[in-house]
Amino acid sequence: MASPQVDVLIVGAGPTGLAAALLLARRGVAVRIVDGATEPNVYSKALAVNSRTLEVLQETGVADRIVVEGWAVKGASLHERDREVLALDLPAALGVRQAMTVLPQARTEALLADALQAQGVTVERGATLLALAQDESRVTATLRHADGRQEQAQSRLLFGADGARSATRHALRLDFAGSNLPEPWLLWDIGMQTPLDPWRAHVLFEPAGFIFVLRLAGATWRVIGNTADPLATLRRYGTLDGVAWQSQFHIGHRVAARAGVGRVALGGDAAHIHSPIGARGMNLGIEDAYVFADCAADALAGDMARLRDYAVLRHAVHRSVVRRIGAITRLVHGRTPWLRRVRDGVIPLAGHLSFARELMLRTVGGLDHPLKVHP
Repeated sequence: MASPQVDVLIVGAGPTGLAAALLLARRGVAVRIVDGATEPNVYSKALAVNSRTLEVLQETGVADRIVVEGWAVKGASLHERDREVLALDLPAALGVRQAMTVLPQARTEALLADALQAQGVTVERGATLLALAQDESRVTATLRHADGRQEQAQSRLLFGADGARSATRHALRLDFAGSNLPEPWLLWDIGMQTPLDPWRAHVLFEPAGFIFVLRLAGATWRVIGNTADPLATLRRYGTLDGVAWQSQFHIGHRVAARAGVGRVALGGDAAHIHSPIGARGMNLGIEDAYVFADCAADALAGDMARLRDYAVLRHAVHRSVVRRIGAITRLVHGRTPWLRRVRDGVIPLAGHLSFARELMLRTVGGLDHPLKVHP
């Protein structure tokens, strides 16, 4: 069954797809957004909304709501052998309106969905992309709905924000080259009574790896580690209470061969994946959405070259960010003895150098490259 044509079909209703839909709808673009999941995700991989994301969402009102609901990170502390060896404070000198704010991804998505609903657009859930085809005037996407019904959805443009296993990317036959780290990373949301500063992120360097600790809300903390037993280490820093959620995942660093083909573009995890170090995954995806909305609006107005602008601009950013985060991850994850010696000796020293401190802070804030919507 064929459906009426819309301006933009967005596949994937995570933060990238929701942000793209919202930014386009606010421009008066007829947008449709679908997602294969029948319900929104209640668990949150991403936690921190960085300064760049708050900047690009400011016009929507969502940034202010994130700031009200979340809490502002004052900085990060590095610990070795149970003592703090480096403290990085988030300075106003970075020239940002809002500091990085901690809010679970599920709440960020809910706020984006609420703002999108206010624009008259509702996420269509239980709709999975099976295939797509495009010509000089439109994209035809084959969707399968939860009841088994298939639909031929037509749009002038399509934005694939459907995650690391992106059906959009597969339909475009784009390579997703990169590498994986072999060991699993462990994750907990856990209650903890600790003298660790609750307004800072904490990185604990251990002989067999590292542990990242960040308070979510109240006395609940997010813990991510690649050591054999991160919780045993945390017991040196406080008393552990009940576990609200636990999981494990593997880390890859990959970039799609292109960020767009013809009338179809990719954003978020469909275009790039990397470790959570640097808090860039969700934030980089929302930045993709912002640039896509600008380029897509121009393309719909007749300047089709703007789709190529998006693909070129974002692919360069994806490669640069993933390369940088990959290098940082390999350095801090601590599994190679010689790299561990470099990590333990060089990072605390570099963190006391003004240029290195600023680079670290700009990387975490998403400010390590200019926000460009034109070449």
